Amino acid sequence: MPTDIIMPQLGESIAEGTIVKWLVSPGGRVEKDQPLLEVETDKVALEVPSPTAGFLSDVLVPEGQTVPVGTLIARLEAQAPTGVISRVGGVVMKPMAVQEETEAEHYSPAVRQLAKERGVDLSQVKGTGTAGRVTKQDVLGFVENSAPAQATPTRPIPAHPSSKQTGEEVIPLTSMRKTIAERMVASRHSAAHVVTFFEADFSGLALFRQKHQLTYLPFIITAVTRAMKDVPLLNSSWGENGVVLKHDVHMGIAVALEDGLLVPVIRNADKKGLTQLGKEVSDLAERARAKRLNPDEVQGGTFTITNHGGTGSLFSTPIIHQPQIAILGVGAVQKRPVVINDAIAIRPMCYLSLSFDHRVIDGATGDEFMTKVKEYLEQSEWERFL
Repeated sequence: MPTDIIMPQLGESIAEGTIVKWLVSPGGRVEKDQPLLEVETDKVALEVPSPTAGFLSDVLVPEGQTVPVGTLIARLEAQAPTGVISRVGGVVMKPMAVQEETEAEHYSPAVRQLAKERGVDLSQVKGTGTAGRVTKQDVLGFVENSAPAQATPTRPIPAHPSSKQTGEEVIPLTSMRKTIAERMVASRHSAAHVVTFFEADFSGLALFRQKHQLTYLPFIITAVTRAMKDVPLLNSSWGENGVVLKHDVHMGIAVALEDGLLVPVIRNADKKGLTQLGKEVSDLAERARAKRLNPDEVQGGTFTITNHGGTGSLFSTPIIHQPQIAILGVGAVQKRPVVINDAIAIRPMCYLSLSFDHRVIDGATGDEFMTKVKEYLEQSEWERFL
């Protein structure tokens, strides 16, 4: 009996997913729990493991297509299939009825829409996707390489140069990049962004973190969660009926990926010590970059920290991660001359920025919170927080 592969439920609020890449060729052998395909949603990109061992005999949904949760996307056979050899060297087995139906629906809605916008006859386009399906890239390539005849206007109009002539290249937007763009614009439109900057002296924790082989981030998380106990309004969100105060602190940690940004969440961060926080930060970041996060690991955050200083940046005005009320930006830690007791000293200093929603947080409240964060970072009693 074949095993059906369906688009999985990748989170409570996720209704569809985009197949980014099939990691096993049609007809190829796959082991149980081996990554079978890469799926992208509006929240996370991850690899989906095979539910059982077998051979990928039937790929019903090509790369680049978005389908609802629960859609049949492929089948696995227990035995090596014998059937039509595909163009990519795999084997595709399909009953005649299914084959005819697939040919009738050879083009995804996104491809048909793009072809309509560009005036392309899809029957003239050669497909390079799975089983010869036409992809968006095929349509764009067809448009670029074609020179359709145009009616001569009364007034000559210069022909629009192709991307090759202008030295330009169109990089198709991924589902993740589209979502990031939409959410960042929506955040700027919905929240009243204000940013305040502080500078903290990291001398007290520099030697301690080296001794215990920790990064700066666990210390910053600890300082933020402690400051939230003093100024709890920072752990809230805007609601139609009022400000929603959160009693649990779930800390989002922004992780830069090759093609976007993910914000995995550390649950109950205020109840964890530096060592545990360090392990969780490292684990989440590593699995985020490997696209192996679970959907629930990027949901439910109540506050976000973004460490833009990892690439050398000193200042930043990060955009609030909705529906949260604030986000903390952490700049690079650099040794700088500072005045201490009327004398100049060299200290490891760090600029911190707090972007907050002025609908909920006033400037005085934001500064009160940052004063506490600075105070807790500069204190030297770190042993009790291990």
